[in-house]
Amino acid sequence: MEKIISYPISVIYYLCFGLTLVIFHPIQWVCFNVFGYQAHKKSVDYLNFCLTKCTNILGTTYSFENRESIPKGVPIIFVANHQSLYDIIGIIWFLRRFHAKFVSKKELGKGIPSVSYNLRHGGSILIDRKDPKQAIPLIKGLSEYIQMNNRSAVIFPEGTRSKDGKPKEFAQSGLKILCKYAPNAYVVPITINNSWKMVKFGAFPMGLGTKIKFIIHEPISVEENTFEEIMEKTETAVVQSIKN
Repeated sequence: MEKIISYPISVIYYLCFGLTLVIFHPIQWVCFNVFGYQAHKKSVDYLNFCLTKCTNILGTTYSFENRESIPKGVPIIFVANHQSLYDIIGIIWFLRRFHAKFVSKKELGKGIPSVSYNLRHGGSILIDRKDPKQAIPLIKGLSEYIQMNNRSAVIFPEGTRSKDGKPKEFAQSGLKILCKYAPNAYVVPITINNSWKMVKFGAFPMGLGTKIKFIIHEPISVEENTFEEIMEKTETAVVQSIKN
């Protein structure tokens, strides 16, 4: 029954979602090319605010636990499980004060209004998952960027989205480089629950009434822990709080 009801609602949602991307594309261009980073960053924040509001059409809600525990004035490495595009929308808007930059696959760098432009110009990096050597200097550059500017990087160590919410094995290489070149950073594990239900029927129709929940776990100092300890603590914290 949910799937049947969702068809007309999903049409309205996609119209609003697509229109938002198209409207904000030139806004981003003007902000970036005329006014610089801060203006572009604001335009991206409000793009994602509008995208979250579009999902409200589907009955989607977002909640964050322990947001106040995130350290301020230091580099942050957010490490999260990955369930859908809506993970990213939520993080950009609700954690906007941390200037989140993403480790993304290169395919997203073209063809998507607003999204591709932001990934190319907003400080995120685009890596070729088939060429690990190409990714190393890019992730190193991102590490140095957050270290210098006290901003944040977001990495999904599963490497791809979980279609049913069940976590995949965490890869170590990307996080290891981030920690090595951002020694003052804190790793902040995040568990994301239920966002996979937005696309449980595929791209169309959409899931209805999804309650997406982000759980922020205790920050881990890069300086005060070995990488092996960071990896174990991070994966344990994320995985133990995943609920399907």
